Amino acid sequence: MAEIKDDNELDILEKEIKDFRTTFSANCYGQSVDQMLGLRHQLLESISKLTEKWSTRLKEGDLMMDRFQEYTNVLHQKNKSIEEKQEKLSEVLASIRDGEKQNADLMDSVQELKEKLIKTEETKSKATEEKMERLRKVEKTFRERTGLEIRKTCANHLQFIFRCIDHKDPEKPFMFTLSINEEGAYEVISCSPPLDCIEELQLKVRETKNFSAFIANIRKAFIALS
Repeated sequence: MAEIKDDNELDILEKEIKDFRTTFSANCYGQSVDQMLGLRHQLLESISKLTEKWSTRLKEGDLMMDRFQEYTNVLHQKNKSIEEKQEKLSEVLASIRDGEKQNADLMDSVQELKEKLIKTEETKSKATEEKMERLRKVEKTFRERTGLEIRKTCANHLQFIFRCIDHKDPEKPFMFTLSINEEGAYEVISCSPPLDCIEELQLKVRETKNFSAFIANIRKAFIALS
């Protein structure tokens, strides 16, 4: 009986040990699986977060690269525009220098023409003064001999008045007005009474420069007319 009792107790002990082992193993294994699953979940979450983070950074990097390329293109265009403007500026400066040279040449030409004009005017003035001097001498001679009177008009012309032409009326005036044109030649602008030969006499005095003969011929023409 004691032996049977011992066998039963051994069976019970073995069963309890087996149950404890099963329970212990189940508890230990289940706890390890849960931990592994937890770690796996955390790892997956970390990987997902890192993936999302680096994906965002990659997108930002691509955007920055696009912007950098855009800025590079804009900078290239600006540099090209600056080069074109510098070329145009060089052309404008060259044109200005050419214009300044042309202006300097033009001013030199103007100054040269001015000097020539001054010399021409001085020559004309001198020639005119010489002719006026001859006129004064002629006036003096004819005044003494014929009673000739010479007046200066408001237009700076000379008016020659002859008297003692008409024997019936010695004081009757016979006159003509003389000027010196731009070419420095004598020009009769009026004659009273008119003479048909005045143009011929005018051309002759321009050729011969003999003013005294010109005055004498006009007086003769007035005498013939009277």
